[in-house]
Amino acid sequence: QVQVVESGGGLVQSGGSLRLSCTASGLTYTGYAMGWFRQAPGKEREGVSCINRVGGTYYSNSVKGRFTLSRDNAKNTLYLQMNSLKPEDTAMYYCAAVYDRYTYCSVRTEDYDHWGQGTQVTVSS
Repeated sequence: QVQVVESGGGLVQSGGSLRLSCTASGLTYTGYAMGWFRQAPGKEREGVSCINRVGGTYYSNSVKGRFTLSRDNAKNTLYLQMNSLKPEDTAMYYCAAVYDRYTYCSVRTEDYDHWGQGTQVTVSS
């Protein structure tokens, strides 16, 4: 049974930093692409960043240059370092996993099979 668990959210002032973690179990982690998504109240869930099974990354334009995604395969853990946070980054952040057959990652929600419960990030102005 696959489990995905996020942690690291919290309240931070504008310009501050947070690091989110996502641990996956019940799967062969090295074969999976991982993604981070976020959903603000009243808005659709949007893709933030993803990483394929060999470490290739993608960032949405809204976070490029501020967020850094990495994975530690020995710990089955994904990290999202978020710097220069803005109030518009406030959202519930979700981690997701999908088997990476083609050394590819996506930030489309429909492409992912396994989701965590989310961790709240709030950035005050």
